[in-house]
Amino acid sequence: MSAQTGERLQKVLARAGVGSRRACELLIDQGRVSVNGQIVDTQGMRVDPETDIINVDGERIPTRADISVFIFNKPRGVVTTMSDEQGRPCVGDFLREASPGLFYVGRLDADTEGLLLITNDGLLGHRLGHPSFGIAKTYLATVAGRLEAATIRTLLGGVDLDDGLAQCDAVRVREALAARTLVELTIHEGRNRIVRRMFEAVGHPVEQLARIAFGPLRLGNLRSGAMRELTTKELGNLYQAVGL
Repeated sequence: MSAQTGERLQKVLARAGVGSRRACELLIDQGRVSVNGQIVDTQGMRVDPETDIINVDGERIPTRADISVFIFNKPRGVVTTMSDEQGRPCVGDFLREASPGLFYVGRLDADTEGLLLITNDGLLGHRLGHPSFGIAKTYLATVAGRLEAATIRTLLGGVDLDDGLAQCDAVRVREALAARTLVELTIHEGRNRIVRRMFEAVGHPVEQLARIAFGPLRLGNLRSGAMRELTTKELGNLYQAVGL
């Protein structure tokens, strides 16, 4: 980029939430900022926030001003659509007052609660949803019965469903009772109702299900029905996860 075009790097970093302009200048002086893979060691560099890839301490800093990404905690009973002809509560009801152009990423069935991503970045949404990028999703499930070690091995090795083999990347029992088990599992699958179908196939129907993580993002203590914007660090980690 020409030295006469674009915006000053420290201004772009400050607007992205890295810190004050002075703090960003210090980061540049310390050699902690790179642009398109090259360490910046002088002040005054101009960048294009729409196209240049900027990293601080090796972490991507998204700088496009028009991009919005949120975490939404979908309540149980809410349909994952922007509108519903049957008048059922839907995700779109929670976005009426938000910025135009937003859409959800990562469908959840009506009985499943938890983390949905809300964004207006079409490329990000495509990569998060496409199986080739292998974005992990973590769920907390309450299932009927006691989950034995042999069943966990089956879930990890693969369960044969009518549309092909499905397997978990990780399974961890959080609490085991006589009548039910609380289990945390991670999968890369995105097929319809895949977690419920896997547990049904191994004889442990799901009683409650919540998605608690999507890629590098965690739901945390966000209350049901609430939405929050990603932090700069979270947003950078998410873009790195999908190669953007």
